[in-house]
This record gives sequence, structure tokens and C-alpha cells, in this order.
Amino acid sequence: MKGNGLSDSPCNLCPRECMAEREKGQKGYCLSDNRIFVARAGLHMWEEPCISGSQGSGTVFFSGCNLRCVYCQNYEIARGQRGKQLSVEELSETFLALQEKGAANINLVTPDHYMLQIVEAVRVAKKKGLSLPIVYNGSGYEKQDVIKKLGGIVDIFLTDFKYMDAHLAEKYSKAPDYPVVAKAALQEMIKVTGEPVFDENGMMRRGTMVRHLLLPGHKKNAKEVLGYVYETYGEKVYISLMNQYTPFERLKEHSEFQQLCRKVTKREYESVVDFAIELGIRNAFIQEGDTAKESFIPEFDINFNV
Repeated sequence: MKGNGLSDSPCNLCPRECMAEREKGQKGYCLSDNRIFVARAGLHMWEEPCISGSQGSGTVFFSGCNLRCVYCQNYEIARGQRGKQLSVEELSETFLALQEKGAANINLVTPDHYMLQIVEAVRVAKKKGLSLPIVYNGSGYEKQDVIKKLGGIVDIFLTDFKYMDAHLAEKYSKAPDYPVVAKAALQEMIKVTGEPVFDENGMMRRGTMVRHLLLPGHKKNAKEVLGYVYETYGEKVYISLMNQYTPFERLKEHSEFQQLCRKVTKREYESVVDFAIELGIRNAFIQEGDTAKESFIPEFDINFNV
């Protein structure tokens, strides 16, 4: 794939285009070189019902991240190479082991910076019998060219759409271009997957689902995201509106992030849900009850065994 203009050394895989020489051991903005580090691999029950189902999603959490939001729920692994180092061959065997355990799909979490290796691993695994849908579970901060190259590899995009407000994107993720990038990436995702397809058990087999995590005090941003996605794509995507934002003690040390030092209120969340209903959104998942708990954040075990 390196001949098509995408390279991990010097790295131009994500919109940061930090041009790190990852092949020589230099870490990029994602805090990763080109060695694959996986923090957790196993059956995961906490995705949307059409992703996890009753058997669980075969989820692989990759270490490092090119966005690194200040409120990151997976902060523990997003900031560097924590985890177990795997070769491409070992990653492909991990996919096959998850299939053997009865996973509903292979769910790649924060995969952007390992995209070249992941594509290779999927191809190897498919030659050995991998038949599950491949889920690309990312931040929405992906280059359009990268999404194009995932056609024939990825079946489902489970993508965040965090911000329509460039100021918030800069403040919380140091990515003022996030709204523009996410719009272009989403357009390409829908081209790659087409409209949602489900099997007889209600499990998604193809399609794009857009997630939005409501942040405390930011209903306006959430409503702008929902408005844009629905008015642009209608029933071509599913929407998942999440209330599970978990505040962390580390944010209290920064005066500019005090608004993030609390949970989302029931009133805030219901206001955004009501807005979605008024828009006419039908293909959506919402969360009920108190999901803003650290117990909903998976435990990362560098000694995992699939």
C-alpha cells in the first residue's frame, strides 16, 4: 500500500501528517512507532446491541491515538505504547482466535496509526478462514484517502463524530480541523459500506454508525452534530447518542477544563434525545440509566490471552 501515497514512515496516515520516521523507531503524534501494540483483545459486551449482540464483539484495543482528547475514556492506553507487541502474523491469529471464541465481528478500536499492518493482517486471516465482518472503530479524525483504501477490507464503520464546533475541537483535542475532516471521512465511509445491512438476528453486517458522546455543558455542539448527520445522510446511517461521559480527577488540575469535571445530567441528555426525535431520527441507539462509571471502561491487560 505504500505505493499509493500513504506511508507510516515518514508518516502521513492521519490528518496530523507528522511525518515521523516510525520505521526507524521515531514515534509520531500518536505516540507510536510502527510496531503493533495491543492493550486488550477479547469479547466485548458493551457496544451497541447490533454490534455486540449476545455473544460479544471481538474487540482489539490498539495502543496510541492520533487525537488524544483531554477527556479520553481510554486515556491509559491512548498516550503511548502500553500493551503487548504483536507481529502482523500474530495479529491475524488474534482475529482467528476471536472468531473461534464465537465473536460477532472483529472490532478494531483506535486503528488509524496501524492501518497498513491491520490491512495486511486481515488479508492473511481471511486466507485462513476469517469470515466475520470487520468493524473500524475510530475517532472520525481520518483522512478520506485512508477510508477509500479500506474498501473490501472494512464492512462496518463505527465512527465518532465529536465536534461541529472547531473551537471545542481545538480546546479538547488540539484539532481545529476536526469538523471538516470528519465530514469528508464520513462521506467516504458511506460510499465504502453503502446503506446499513442487518442479518436475521438484527446484527449489523455492513454499514456506518455514527457515535456522539455528549459532553457536559455542550448540548449545542451535540445538536449541531445530529442535525448535520441526519440532514445530510438521513436513513443511510445509524446514530448512537451516548451519555456515558466519565469525568476524571486529572481534569481538575486544569482550570480550562472545569466544565468537564462532572457527569452529563439527565436533563442535558434528554434535551438532546428530544431534539433527535424532533428531527425525525429513527435509526438510533440511546443509553438509559447511569452509564458514566469507570466500570464501563474495559480493563487493559498487557498479558491478555485470546
